[in-house]
Amino acid sequence: MAWRCSGTTNHELVSKLAKAKLITNPLIKQAMEATDRALYCRTAWVPYAYEDRPLPISEEATISAPHMHAYALQLLEDHLKPGNRVLDVGSGSGYLLACMAEMLVPDPENIVPNTKVVGIEYVEEVYAFGKNNIEQKSERMKRLVQKGVIELIRGDGWKGYPQSGPYHAIHVGAAAATLPQALVEQLAPGGRMVIPVGEWSQDLMVIDKDVNGKVKKQSVMGVMYVPLVNPNQSQ
Repeated sequence: MAWRCSGTTNHELVSKLAKAKLITNPLIKQAMEATDRALYCRTAWVPYAYEDRPLPISEEATISAPHMHAYALQLLEDHLKPGNRVLDVGSGSGYLLACMAEMLVPDPENIVPNTKVVGIEYVEEVYAFGKNNIEQKSERMKRLVQKGVIELIRGDGWKGYPQSGPYHAIHVGAAAATLPQALVEQLAPGGRMVIPVGEWSQDLMVIDKDVNGKVKKQSVMGVMYVPLVNPNQSQ
């Protein structure tokens, strides 16, 4: 099922997502309104930035459709709170990372200790694109990088980034053929991960870890994502 909530401005796009009940949390609406999607698109695709569809950012990667970003934020909403640590695997353009940072840091002058958003991207071209978007196109995001709240890593998403974990929320923006155990291990007790799993037929999975470390897996919908790059996979 696909939702079509295209607009001609970022505000109109987000308003249509809210009208369609794809955004029900006002904090998510506020975060997406504060994060102009056009700033995270390739120049050639900026005229289409407010359409509800994925757009290419490289041969290997896309910026997901706005309704999928909204859906991911809704699934993670209870874990995107000040003081929490978040990992965005396959952070790509940096768009969703910026939205999550907006929710974690509503006031840049009063940052709750231990608040952290880590983006990890393997493809060098895409990593450089996302890093530039975060550090050069938004003064607010640039300040959060300078304050150490946002950290951008070029690395293997399958391995995660344990140095800044464990994480209260993990989002994976590309499809893993199987559930990466390293990411499950980096999920904090009480944390949640949202990840597309599968090769041809993918499921958007919600992985919850309770306070005792027990893991629960649930498929919430069928999806179609580009594959999560696996550096160890033979070409």
